[in-house]
Amino acid sequence: MSTLASNPDVQLFDVERIRKDFPILSRTINGNPLVYLDNAASSQKPNQVLAQMDHYYQHTHANVHRGVHTLSQEATDLFESSRRTIASFIGAPSDKEVIFTRGTTEAINLVAYTFGLSQLKEGDEIILSGMEHHSNIVPWQIVCGMKGASIKVIPVLEDGTLDLEWFVKNINSKTRIVAIAHVSNALGTINPVKAIIKIAHDHGVPVLLDGSQASPHLQIDVKELDVEFYAFSSHKMYGPTGMGILYGKASWLDILPPWQGGGEMIKEVSWSGTTYNTIPFKYEAGTPDIAGAIGLAAACDYINSLNRAAMANHEHLLQNACTEAMESLPGVHTLGTAKEKASVYSFKVDGIHPYDLGTLLDQQGIAVRTGHHCTQPLMERFSIPGTIRASFAVYNTLDEVEKLVTATQKAIKILS
Repeated sequence: MSTLASNPDVQLFDVERIRKDFPILSRTINGNPLVYLDNAASSQKPNQVLAQMDHYYQHTHANVHRGVHTLSQEATDLFESSRRTIASFIGAPSDKEVIFTRGTTEAINLVAYTFGLSQLKEGDEIILSGMEHHSNIVPWQIVCGMKGASIKVIPVLEDGTLDLEWFVKNINSKTRIVAIAHVSNALGTINPVKAIIKIAHDHGVPVLLDGSQASPHLQIDVKELDVEFYAFSSHKMYGPTGMGILYGKASWLDILPPWQGGGEMIKEVSWSGTTYNTIPFKYEAGTPDIAGAIGLAAACDYINSLNRAAMANHEHLLQNACTEAMESLPGVHTLGTAKEKASVYSFKVDGIHPYDLGTLLDQQGIAVRTGHHCTQPLMERFSIPGTIRASFAVYNTLDEVEKLVTATQKAIKILS
């Protein structure tokens, strides 16, 4: 890893300057400097995001869309400006196609229920993949149970990629929607979503992409992807928790029914019936998370303020360095060896439970995620209870990779 540390491409990305933006990185855990490698679960927040949210609460807070007074108008302007920023971040043709949600889970549920209850009938099929997060499995199971539809699953190959030949053979006239992770949260595999979307569209089938692991690392362009629905969460890309978005093509959002009822999503209410608001408000019942929207927009601005190419290269170098070093340790096995991967390194160690290893790493100040990562069907496919997952962000360093390797080696000796 010393060779990588002297690589000129690494020097283009000033990670030490970036680390100063994240106050939590100055913490110590169990007497050791914090090494935070749990970014796929939730990333840390820079001062720029915290300051924007704090300023809103201190100086501008009021309910949006509901008042003629100055604070309400200012809050509304900030809220809708945030929507425009996020729409631009993902290349959405219109900010009306960006719906605020509590995160990816709620966004997928929104599609599953509005699409599923209005478009599915008995005998219809939905195609998911074998590497999906539970949030892109359970909502579809519930809706299929209601409508008498069924789920077909694209198999995961040994290297952690999807069996596209199976997909081509099994998509058919009964398929109503395809819902796939853009990037696997457990394996880091970057799925060939453009190819998947084209195959689906050739059969007249819409596609939903779970972009929660893609949005922190990849440049998303929903127009270029030509995807019908795209969901992601704020907290995985340096923004606040409890906030996310669903992008949906207006042609679909206009015809699908509302999901939740209440204030804001209505046009007129009477005892004889209710008419609904236009998009995106049709899907945003009640008072929204105004500060969350502002924080997510600030996170988008923060990512855009960085050199995106250098950022991607930095994370790629961390991923490669970690993989190479960890695989040199006795008994360590990498889960997910696809050529195209995001910043996730998932592994298991012969004879050692992930929880035990994770506990010893924490004692050395290193935060990783252990368990099934909300992908129990994927763990079952590989016949393991779970993995240890290190996941990287813009503020991680090669020195932290070395600390992970050294700490893992020490833990293995203790537990073996």
